Amino acid sequence: MIKVLIVEDDPMVREINSRFLEKVEGFILKDSVNSLEKAKEVILKETIDLILLDVFFPQGKGIELLKWIRSQNIKCDVILITADRNSETVEEAFRYGAVDYLVKPFMFNRFKEALLLYKERKESFENIDNIEQNIIDKYVIKDNKLLQEYGDIEFDEIIDIKGFNKHTYERILEGIYQMKGKPFTSQQIAKLVGVSRITARRYLDYLEKENKLEIEMEYGKIGRPINKYRLKLDK
Repeated sequence: MIKVLIVEDDPMVREINSRFLEKVEGFILKDSVNSLEKAKEVILKETIDLILLDVFFPQGKGIELLKWIRSQNIKCDVILITADRNSETVEEAFRYGAVDYLVKPFMFNRFKEALLLYKERKESFENIDNIEQNIIDKYVIKDNKLLQEYGDIEFDEIIDIKGFNKHTYERILEGIYQMKGKPFTSQQIAKLVGVSRITARRYLDYLEKENKLEIEMEYGKIGRPINKYRLKLDK
């Protein structure tokens, strides 16, 4: 089993990453921490194979933890999971040996692809002494067929329904993540994402039917009750 450490200061995102990790075979969560200092303590105490690392922390940037790992010559790999889209950050992450870079909000299939590719690469390197060029190419030039070998993707397959748009779907998901687990209305998501309330409602209702969201009814003193949605973490 590949031992994983999650380093993320947002408890909602930390929980989502943990849930996603549970769905990928061959990985085990050793610890989940909310600061860079706590991460160092775990790394020095435990044997960690892979770190899922955020970039932004109150006490500094996650890239500094990656640099520290390299300076200490610790045998550990890192996947950055962050909202930081700055090209300099991305370049620096790869310069210091990050194996992948996932931009929030990411979809489960991209998360799964990153982990499976890492798992296959790690297992291949452990089982052979001399690496041929074609083996190296398999992991430097990503093989998009990898996911097909591990079965169907759930949670975020591209919606194949007339009138639905993948880009809008991703924007709706981003808005949902920004709610940080709090209940929200279709009007709130519509305003946040920049779509009509009717459009937001269609996507939210689809996600609710797919059991990704739950609906809460809020009753006021007068008028119809208001539907409020919340992300389900058990899927």
